[in-house]
Amino acid sequence: MDLGLQGRVAVVAAASRGLGRATAERLAQEGMNVAICARNTELLQRAAEEIQNATGAEVLAVPADVSNPEDVRRLIAETRERFGRLDVLVTNAGGPPPGNFFDVSDGQWEAAFRLTLMSVVWLCREAVPLMKEQRWGRIVNITSVSVKQPLDNLLLSNSLRLAVIGLAKSLARELAPYNITVNSVCPGPIATERMEQLLQAQAQMRGITPEEAKAAWTREIPLGRLGQPQELADAIAFLASENAAFITGSALQVDGGMVKFVL
Repeated sequence: MDLGLQGRVAVVAAASRGLGRATAERLAQEGMNVAICARNTELLQRAAEEIQNATGAEVLAVPADVSNPEDVRRLIAETRERFGRLDVLVTNAGGPPPGNFFDVSDGQWEAAFRLTLMSVVWLCREAVPLMKEQRWGRIVNITSVSVKQPLDNLLLSNSLRLAVIGLAKSLARELAPYNITVNSVCPGPIATERMEQLLQAQAQMRGITPEEAKAAWTREIPLGRLGQPQELADAIAFLASENAAFITGSALQVDGGMVKFVL
């Protein structure tokens, strides 16, 4: 299937590893030029080189912290300077730390607010004017199944990722006249370093081993396994494509059937 992305330009945030890295490589496989960012310059540059070597696409690596609005402005400005356009924005950031209500400090709330919600606000604020000029754009937010079914010991994620969904739904209506779609993907348990961190935290909280914690997660997934980063990246590539032109304001679960709610 031709996704109609050849020659277009994407920005993928937090793409030195994990879900962001898999997404950037998947879009590059479709013939897109890709700008990626992360805080760790060494990991970022290595990811850019590996994606470029694997796909032949041009990859721009911009060291940036998406919880810093100045870094976000620089990321989008450098993308426009290099490629002259921006067609697809994939918002993404490392998840906030685990914890229950009385475990989380005011400082952690404020940091998670900037990382999880305001990073999306700042990225969209910088990217949307470029998409409006072209009257074409795709915004895809990486969130979590916690927006559909809150997860234990993840108070910050449960709270703030829902705000991203509210923002996306509002933006979808506001930007539709410009042929810009806004959608979100809601990954369930996927085999990344973030998942390993959550398994360690859950194991410590429950007094079990990380392997037992993983088995408990897996029992909740009808498909009987953790997802792979590439499987989420495939869903994002579709939402970024010409084939998804009539899909906007949606929140797509990629969770192996874990979420039980009908809506």
